[in-house]
Amino acid sequence: MILLVSCKKDQTLSYLYPEDSRPFYEPSPFGMSYIDRGSYVMGAEDDELQGFNTTTKRVSVEAFWMDNTEITNNEYRQFVYWVRDSIARTLLAETYPEFMLTEDDRGNFYETPHLNWRDPVEWRNPEFQLALEELYIPEEERTYFSKSIDTRKFSYSYQWIDYKQAAKRKNRYNYETQSYDGTIINAEGEEVPIENRSSFIFNERVPIYPDTLCWIRDYTYAYNEPLTKNYFSHVAFDDYPVVGVNWHQAKAFCHWRTKMLNSHQALLLEPSTHAYRLPTEAEWEYAARGGHERTLYSWGSYYTRNIMGCFKANFKPRRGNYVADSESSTTTMKVGSFDPNDYMLYDMAGNVAEWTSTAFNESAYENLNDFNPSFEYNSLPGDAPAMKRKVIRGGSWKDIAYYIRNSTRSYEYEDTTKSYVGFRCVRTSFKDEFRQ
Repeated sequence: MILLVSCKKDQTLSYLYPEDSRPFYEPSPFGMSYIDRGSYVMGAEDDELQGFNTTTKRVSVEAFWMDNTEITNNEYRQFVYWVRDSIARTLLAETYPEFMLTEDDRGNFYETPHLNWRDPVEWRNPEFQLALEELYIPEEERTYFSKSIDTRKFSYSYQWIDYKQAAKRKNRYNYETQSYDGTIINAEGEEVPIENRSSFIFNERVPIYPDTLCWIRDYTYAYNEPLTKNYFSHVAFDDYPVVGVNWHQAKAFCHWRTKMLNSHQALLLEPSTHAYRLPTEAEWEYAARGGHERTLYSWGSYYTRNIMGCFKANFKPRRGNYVADSESSTTTMKVGSFDPNDYMLYDMAGNVAEWTSTAFNESAYENLNDFNPSFEYNSLPGDAPAMKRKVIRGGSWKDIAYYIRNSTRSYEYEDTTKSYVGFRCVRTSFKDEFRQ
């Protein structure tokens, strides 16, 4: 009897380990590669002058998932269409109440009304067009009297939490006074007292349609009108990397992608996942190296050609010669046109440079932690341009070989768009111990 009593499970543990709990196994995300945790030397190679742009530092990085390729026009266009349709359904709900759901199939009322995504939007229906008049280009701005949707209206709204400010000791919650004692820098750059938890929640509204004029702006004395007109919208460029997207738009895409996945998980009664996000600079370089130490390029070699003499990436191998590395293009190429690195990641060198979440600072390496290193800064409206620089990595179709090296870091301003900068997403892993 003593043995039976001593072996009886403590009932208090049932609150921590409910009987209906089951092991969690993280499924492999579609189109992503698993990058196991590891350590590597981050920074300049042997033939570079240390101190010119970066030094070296051994760091460790936690496991994560990374997109096999850069985000394509097709993938980003799904984001644009979702924003377009959500705006359209909101406008239609003002005239047609069935486009706003207030109760579920069982007659239970929602706390917050939901958009109806089941019924299609009949874009050619004259009555629908009348209700959607606000979404179309004004009549005086139309060409050849064609009625088309105004992409300037496509804005995505989301929220994010400033954990950096919330973690400050002076901003801790005071349990004696049942209030916060500290101050916070708000979105306008003003230092204000913390009212409650909502003070740490920031609202973002981001215009998300790519800047198609970047092809002309970047190259004034070049004929790029065909790319301006068709690169993002035409199906012929579906599998090409999206460009003309600034840092804020790339972050908005990551938030939307997370929202879509977690909504699907909720329907299946499955737990949510880690959020999609832009990679840190350290994660990007670690993934680009493909498990190799101190090699110049992502394919694990010191050379830009293979043994057959063919170039290994889409970049500018010779002055004025943009076709030496490609049989079909002088600018971007379809993602995955070249062999992947040993982590099965394509185009980690060349094609388009990629946004990271890291703020650019020449002396960042000296101050970064040596595990999961990251330097982030949310710029304020009144900040100098130097405070709005974000690290880009990988080089692009218009860059020479130096810029497609694993260690080379450069920057662009977060609110600018370029015809040679795109992005890919990462997602932190749950560190599945049974992963093979």
